[in-house]
Amino acid sequence: MGVKQIHRPPQNAWERLYVFEIARGLGITLKHALLSWFKPGHMPTYEYPEVKRPLAERFRGRHRIRKREDGSPLCVACYCCQTVCPPQCIDITAEESDDPAVMKRPREFKINLLRCIFCGMCVEACPRDAIYMSHDYELADRTREQLQLGLDDLLENQDNDEGEG
Repeated sequence: MGVKQIHRPPQNAWERLYVFEIARGLGITLKHALLSWFKPGHMPTYEYPEVKRPLAERFRGRHRIRKREDGSPLCVACYCCQTVCPPQCIDITAEESDDPAVMKRPREFKINLLRCIFCGMCVEACPRDAIYMSHDYELADRTREQLQLGLDDLLENQDNDEGEG
């Protein structure tokens, strides 16, 4: 296999200075600056903390685990989500359940949001629809440890979720 040579026409001195391209870029920047100053309604921006951006119905945000009526997690620790996760950010430890109708339950369920790629494979793989991704996209925290969600973190604030998908 050889190297393919691409022959380009030679540039003259004016083209090598890139003066025209720099002027075009500055013109676009100036146009956007003037539009944002004199016609702010035409700019595609949101005043973020006060105005939340509209989300698609299928948006994949923060993970949640559904609860049973008694408040226990619906998850049966089948390891399907852990097995199918491409970045391997889910870690489950199972234990026997006190309820005779449920064979096992998760003792620990951890999701490392620093590794998660929010692909939704865990949601698709769950046979009980126990895990879902909410519309919560505000995932910033101060430490790396706070972005490693445990079972308690995944079960909280389910009343505030806008969507379950």
